[in-house]
Amino acid sequence: MGKLQEFDITFTNNKVVYSPGESISGTVKITTGSSLQYKAIKVNCLGSCGVSNKMNDTSWTLEEQYFSSTLSVADKGTLAAGEHSFPFQFVIPVAAPTSFEGPFGKIVYRVRAVIDTPRFSKDYKAQKPFYLLNLLNLNQVPDIEQPSYAVTTKRFSYLLVKTGTLMLKACSDLRGYTPGQIIRLATEIHNKSGKDTGCVLASLIQKVTYKTKRALYDLRTIAEVEGAGVKAGKHAEWREQIIVPPLPQSALAGCSLIEIDYFIQVSLKSPETVVTLPIYIGNIAVNLTPSRAMPSTPAPTPISPNTGLEGVTPSAPPAEEDLEEELGAGGSVSEEIPTKSHSQQDQSGQPPTMSPSAFSYAPGAAFPPSQRRADDTSAPLFCVSTGSTIPFFTEGNATPVPTSCPLILPPEYSTWDYPHEPPPTYEESCSSNNSSFNNSRP
Repeated sequence: MGKLQEFDITFTNNKVVYSPGESISGTVKITTGSSLQYKAIKVNCLGSCGVSNKMNDTSWTLEEQYFSSTLSVADKGTLAAGEHSFPFQFVIPVAAPTSFEGPFGKIVYRVRAVIDTPRFSKDYKAQKPFYLLNLLNLNQVPDIEQPSYAVTTKRFSYLLVKTGTLMLKACSDLRGYTPGQIIRLATEIHNKSGKDTGCVLASLIQKVTYKTKRALYDLRTIAEVEGAGVKAGKHAEWREQIIVPPLPQSALAGCSLIEIDYFIQVSLKSPETVVTLPIYIGNIAVNLTPSRAMPSTPAPTPISPNTGLEGVTPSAPPAEEDLEEELGAGGSVSEEIPTKSHSQQDQSGQPPTMSPSAFSYAPGAAFPPSQRRADDTSAPLFCVSTGSTIPFFTEGNATPVPTSCPLILPPEYSTWDYPHEPPPTYEESCSSNNSSFNNSRP
């Protein structure tokens, strides 16, 4: 740097994760080897979002700015040789969205310092990023404690001349979860045909929408469970669970260029049949108090993440009695569908190791003890910030401390193909010829 030996920005208490409405403060540190003339020393705090239709491209197609504040910490003068410190402080707007980094867009925050030098001299710049976590309280979502429920019927042909009918039901215990919580999924299949079905598959899927001039949809399978098929003429039930891994939250409030939705998709490979259950991923778990206990029947109006916090009224589904009449008596004793594979289990069939301390500040997944250093018994567990998608150490209620580890993304982020067609919307699922949502008891 020549005259400039050090030009750095530090945040108070080395804090890097903030909340909307909070103050961010720190110090600009400058060390010079000889005197340095300047016209001004300024510090800028900026929050913005950019999206592109090209992967990992920073030449954004569209941008939006959430705030930009500039503070002059020193006017025209000369810095003598030695060390100098200039404090700064900004207030983060309450409407700023959670940090997010994806292949087609980012929501980023940073503090930049500039030494504006006289004409013909080189200006000096330094910057440091910080991360924002705008908590999504699931208790503010209407009917979030209700189950998400869907049912569809499928008529199909086989052996050229024969026809059969199949009914697929799926239900989750809630409509919203936080990382580390368990999604309990119940599936029921009535196979009123003379042909065995293919395997049943349940997937937790993330859909990120980047609103460029032509919207891009990035779909990823986060977790997947596969069960066996159902024999001809049988009625079978399948109960499984999925642990919610560290994931960005649903509904990036305050951002109009990036949307994040989650849903559980339950499907049969043969005959091809699919139902989707919209869910929310948040930061503050559903409070199932005695006065708000989890109901035993599905909610009257399932909601979709595509609609924000408001419910959607589907087109009228067929009555449950009509479905049962179509399928015949079907009252035979239900069989249990065995699970064939689970993406969240290792080869021994054990679920991943989860640590309570890993979910203290911003929920995340802990590395199993076998992946920690043998000589380190006091080091906090490594986890990923929900929403801000940054690595940091956290233990108990301590402030997260950044690490030198690279950005960690949910499963398959580095290998998935782009872009993908979006899944059907809730309204499309309701109005499909082969699909219906039933609000009665499963």
